[in-house]
Amino acid sequence: MAGMATHVITGAGSGIGAAVARRLHARGDELVLHARDAGRAKELAAEFPGARTLVGDLADPDRLSWAFSHQTLPERVDTLLHIAGVVDLGPVGDLTPKSWRHQLNVNLISPAELTRHFLPQLRATRGHVVFVNSGAGLRASADWSAYAASKHGLKALADSLRNEEHGNGVRVTSVYPGRTASPMQAKVHQQEGKEYDPAQWIDPESVATTILMAIDLPRDAEVNDVTVRPGR
Repeated sequence: MAGMATHVITGAGSGIGAAVARRLHARGDELVLHARDAGRAKELAAEFPGARTLVGDLADPDRLSWAFSHQTLPERVDTLLHIAGVVDLGPVGDLTPKSWRHQLNVNLISPAELTRHFLPQLRATRGHVVFVNSGAGLRASADWSAYAASKHGLKALADSLRNEEHGNGVRVTSVYPGRTASPMQAKVHQQEGKEYDPAQWIDPESVATTILMAIDLPRDAEVNDVTVRPGR
């Protein structure tokens, strides 16, 4: 992607999202960083000088439209990068509706709502939507039902969006990372009762490289789905 592109990014505070934001910021692109609240937005603005922020709680997708109506949305969007996510493990017999709703809201419904808001800009630029999914979006293991359901739904969202917007020139990519060294992975290991060694898992920078490859690909091609697995 040549020139000063504008990227809207969720999850830029840590892990894969932070790695992607650092790479795009370093090359001089315009960043619009989503934050759950004003305090987090202030932290992101300090970490990425010159970046704009957009505040809205992904856990409450019904209020995102209201939150955005009180802020200035970017007039131009070249890529929309859905990287934020949450996970709470547990067997089906123990998971409460609150846990189901929280994961579905953050991991699926809010990405759909953000996409709805930015589709006009993406159509105008013939832009790109990237959904950072998970290996759990392709297969579901024991104790991963709610998270996997949200990620299976995210795959369906991406596939439908790709078919709907192809004629408008909007590219859609799903990235399915395996276990990646991040605060989320540390939480997963804690929930699993296992010792966490980040050196055993994918470096977020490697996933960021994959994402940048997809968005920088010339217009004659499109990466639809890419799986990134631990190499060790």
